[in-house]
Amino acid sequence: MTRYVLVRLGNGLFVLWAALTVSFMVLHLVPGDAVTVMLRGRGGEGSSVDPAAADALRAQLGLDRPLYAQYLDFVWGAVRLDFGTSFATGDEVSAVLGRSLPPTLELAAAALLLTLVAGVAAAVTASLLPSAPLRSAVWSVTVAGGAVPSFWTGIILLQVFSFRLGWFPAFGEGDLSRLVLPAFALALPGIGTLTQVLGRSLRTALADPYVRTARAKGASRLRATTVHALRNAAIPAMTLFGMMVGGIVAGAVITETVFSRPGLGTLTAKAIDTHDFPVIRALVFLVGALYVLINLAVDLVYPKVDPRIVLRSA
Repeated sequence: MTRYVLVRLGNGLFVLWAALTVSFMVLHLVPGDAVTVMLRGRGGEGSSVDPAAADALRAQLGLDRPLYAQYLDFVWGAVRLDFGTSFATGDEVSAVLGRSLPPTLELAAAALLLTLVAGVAAAVTASLLPSAPLRSAVWSVTVAGGAVPSFWTGIILLQVFSFRLGWFPAFGEGDLSRLVLPAFALALPGIGTLTQVLGRSLRTALADPYVRTARAKGASRLRATTVHALRNAAIPAMTLFGMMVGGIVAGAVITETVFSRPGLGTLTAKAIDTHDFPVIRALVFLVGALYVLINLAVDLVYPKVDPRIVLRSA
């Protein structure tokens, strides 16, 4: 078990370093001069750039130093959660992220919880249905749900439940009612995908000999599904659920814009629009770090669900 945890920690640190390196390269992969792009973004397209202002900004960002020195400073700053100063607002990037992160975490947590509960419930329910046409209908609905983009779902939900029925507020954040529609819009594609993967694993597990033995001993189909088959069928779904975190955070960029919610999505859109590269680099690293942490947590839960994983890795 210790070796398994150390290997997973090492993998997580490597991916985190890769995300940090990618976020550092964002500023250097911009076509042309990044400083000129930022200054023109502030003054508007086609505006002239003062060479003195460009030199001052280049010195402020440390771009006049050797590349290896810039990289080492960036890594050391990221370790201390210091990503410099926002070019658009003049605030510390860490402070800007600190204001935008809680609303996004709230939305992402609600969407992930809804994805988990609804996906598992739909997969188990479909597996328990006695009629093959009914099961096929459930699978078809989940396929459609997984194929619908979150921004389209958000627009439809706004039209129906906010503007026509008036059941939920359309925009903003605050109380729980303002979280329902964006969370559902963000979760719907994940619900469909998770239901498909878990349902397929359940169908395979229900055909295994140990499930047939449990049924022969008198276990009901509900008990055989939820107690015996679900645990072994959960491994692929857990892997998928961990990978969904990155998609949920990325989807928040559009969903928060549709519902006019503050958060990392709105901050990303503004940073891209204003060419605020210090904020963009911090956002790239933050999303990568969240992805690594969630997947590391999933990896560490695997042995609790299926102890054979540790034996195979050993």
